[in-house]
Order: sequence, then structure tokens, then C-alpha cells
Amino acid sequence: MTENPIRVRFAPSPTGMFHVGGARSALFNWALARQQDEGRFVLRIEDTDAARNKPEWTEGIIQALAWLGISASDPHFEGPYFQSDYAGKHRESAEQLYKQGRAYYCDCTREQVQARRDNPNLGYDGFCRDRGLEPGPGRALRFRVPEGGPTVVDDAIRGRVEFDHASIEDFVIARADGSPLFVLANVADDIEMGINQVIRGEEHLSNTPKQQLLWEALGHTPPGWAHLPVIVNEKRQKLSKRRDKVALESYQQEGYLPEAMVNYLMLLGWAPGDDREIMPWAEMEPLFAVSDVNSSSAFFDEKKLRAFNGEYIRGLSVEEFVRRCRPWLDPEVAPWSEENYDEDVFRAVAPLAQSRVAVLGEIVPNVDFLFLDEPVDDPKSWSKAMKPETAAPMLAAARERLADPSLDWEPDALRAELEAAGFDLGLKLGKAQAPVRVAVTGRTVGLPLFESLELLGRERTLLRIEAAQERLRAEQGGVAPAEADAVPDSGPEGTAATE
Repeated sequence: MTENPIRVRFAPSPTGMFHVGGARSALFNWALARQQDEGRFVLRIEDTDAARNKPEWTEGIIQALAWLGISASDPHFEGPYFQSDYAGKHRESAEQLYKQGRAYYCDCTREQVQARRDNPNLGYDGFCRDRGLEPGPGRALRFRVPEGGPTVVDDAIRGRVEFDHASIEDFVIARADGSPLFVLANVADDIEMGINQVIRGEEHLSNTPKQQLLWEALGHTPPGWAHLPVIVNEKRQKLSKRRDKVALESYQQEGYLPEAMVNYLMLLGWAPGDDREIMPWAEMEPLFAVSDVNSSSAFFDEKKLRAFNGEYIRGLSVEEFVRRCRPWLDPEVAPWSEENYDEDVFRAVAPLAQSRVAVLGEIVPNVDFLFLDEPVDDPKSWSKAMKPETAAPMLAAARERLADPSLDWEPDALRAELEAAGFDLGLKLGKAQAPVRVAVTGRTVGLPLFESLELLGRERTLLRIEAAQERLRAEQGGVAPAEADAVPDSGPEGTAATE
């Protein structure tokens, strides 16, 4: 058995969606815990903020961790524990510190403290340190910060960090009603759960000297500390839920694969030591070391994440790709009816789509033309491809050629016919196929056209081309260019044409 096996914890508050920064912290902790047979990853839900906590947020945390591969069924997983269940232990810790003389009661109001200070930003002035107040209404419990000397935090990422005690006020650890503040509850829980490594975000570094003082005052050796670099956006601003897309659930809903997200998040501040970036979890886990984490801020590049995801999608087997796409193809959420959807058709088109989508959510606009009664109406695509002078004759020629019952309805033959039709009209293939693509799919971009026509079938293809021709005629005032010569004169002088 490993001596002093690693015990790390992930301690989120259930007050909102699951932040990608929290996901990164959880993964780093998970990797460290799994490197030892006896290593443990402790999930503790810090739910003492009753006004903001919601049960659905707690469930969301557990589901998000499971999506990342941090599963409660794994022997390295422990919990979830709930901070609210340890309120008694928190009070005991506060009482212990008071009896030891490491904490004292204070009845100063904020206004009184500010009135005594020339600079209110200096914080509490220690007025009640030696007044000997006992517990009572309106009296909060403050920790007595040692005089002189610094608290030294040995951080595995940032090295030795010193905090001068003169800059740390005697901070409150329990309110006047006896309820402990987070700083004490957090330490008491870590002690109770045997946590010996704390890996968390850089924003918590300022709390660390207070927590280390509490660990020592309660008679325990502080854990090893490691504060991860802040994650920033493209403007080098810290990721904000008010400004940036930070909710892990958003990426799930768009169709990011968990293995791609895990791979990308692990590289936010850490690298495996070679030039590889695309690397499965099984290879990253044993290589991870907190000491290799860079202290510089980490840029969350969504474009790079999309590229990672595309790589992972293309690495799936076709069967697995089909399986992963099903939530987006379900008629309950997709734009087509259950009667129109045919999974055999999707299986046939899946290899074409798999090489083109970066996220699974993009599968619907790539294949919807196969399962809708009519193609989608995309005004930009229509106006771009349906120029009357080229689109009308091209659609007419395509319809004539594709209607030939002797034509073998397969991609090479379809390509040859449309290429020939375009040649006759002086159009290269790209220009020739554009109006046909929009007529049958509704969009100027998508899957390879000729394979799409094969799957759509002759009858539906011709009907859609005919519908596009009718729309063009209507937009031109009811008369298509090819029909203008067929309009009869009303008399010898052609009065019908001039009226």
C-alpha cells in the first residue's frame, strides 16, 4: 500500500452551470488521484449558500463530471459529500480555536472600524483583540493572525509565495449567529476528509495564507498547494460567464465529444512534454504532473477546440459516429417528422458527413434535405446561386438530362450529365452545379452533390428542380426566359407585345 496515498478534492458550489475552468481543475485532480491505486478524488458539494443553491445544479455537476469520465462508479471516486452535513464539525473547530486563544469575539460594526481608520481599505484594526469579549449577540469570531513574520505558501506551480502578516487582518471565521464562514468550513472539511493535496484555480491563492494559518492552528499539517493559471479569452481577459461561453453544458449541447473536451482542457496550462496535442486520456493520465503546469495564463481558444473535436469525430468508426449523432437526429428535436427519418439513409450518408462536421450539432443542416418534404429556404443561398440568366437555363438543362430514364442514377453518371449541361451553357462545373445544389438541398454548401442526389433519388430530385424553376418564373414576373419566344402575337403588328 502506498504511504500517505494522494487525497485530492473538487469542491464546487451548486449555484450555476458547470464552468470549463472548474472542469479543468477537476481533470487535473482526477489525473493525480488515478496515478495511485489508493489515490482518491473526493467530490464535496459546498452547498452552504442556501439562497443560491439548487438541487438541479448539484445533479448537473455530477452529470458533467461523468461526461468528462470522472465517474462515481470508479474506485478512485469518493463522495459526493455535502458541506452542509458538516456544520457541527465547523462549529467545533470554531470553538476549539476560541478556547485555544487563537480566535476572539468582536462586536465592532463596519462603520466603527472605518471611523477609526484614516484609510478604510486597510481593514480591521484589531480593536477587540484584548477586550476579552465572550460569545454574545452581535459578536463575530475573528482569527488572531500571528504578529510578525510572514506565512510562506509552498506552491507546486508558483514556488515560494510569502504573505506578510501585517497585510492580513484578523479575519472573521464565524458570524454572530455562530455559523462559520467559508474559510473555516473549507479547512475543517479538508481536515475531516484527509485531503493532502489542494489543486485549484489561481483566484484562490489570496485565501491560502488564511487557510494555512487555520490548518496549523487546528493542529494539522497543511496540504500541498497548487494554484492553476487563470484561463483567459482571446483578449487576455479572465473567462467570465457574463461575457464568454464558459458553461460545459453549452459545449455538450453543441455536440462536442467528451474525449475532445478532456484532451483540450488538459492542455490549458500543461503539456505532456512532446509536440503532440491530440492525445487520449489513457496516455495523458500517467504523464500528468502538477510541477509541470505553467504559471502563465492559459488561452481558451474555441477555434482550436473545434479543430480538436473535428479530429476526434473523424477518428470514430462510422457505427460510433451514427450512435453519437442520434440525439440530434431524434424527430423529437430534429426538424423532420418520424415518418420521414430513415436511419438506413443516414448510415449511407454518414461517412460523407463525418468528414465535414466539426461538432455533432452540425449534422442536421448537412442532412436535413434528405428527411424534409422540401429543402430549407435559405435566402442568402438562393440569391447567390439563382441568378436568372444562368440558373434558369441550367435548371432546365439539368432537369432534361436527369429525367432520362436510361441514366444510371449514381454519382459518376450524375456528375457527367451536369458537367455536360454546364459545358453547353459555357459554365464550369462549380457554377453549373450551384443552382442544382440549392434547388435540391436549399444551401450553397453541404455534402458532395452527386452522392446527395443519389441518396435523394431521381423522383425527389426532379420535383425539387421543377419547384425551383417555378419559383424563378414567379420572381421574373411569371415568364421564364426559355418561354418568352412561345408567347403568341395578337395580330400582324404584334400589338400584344407592345401594350
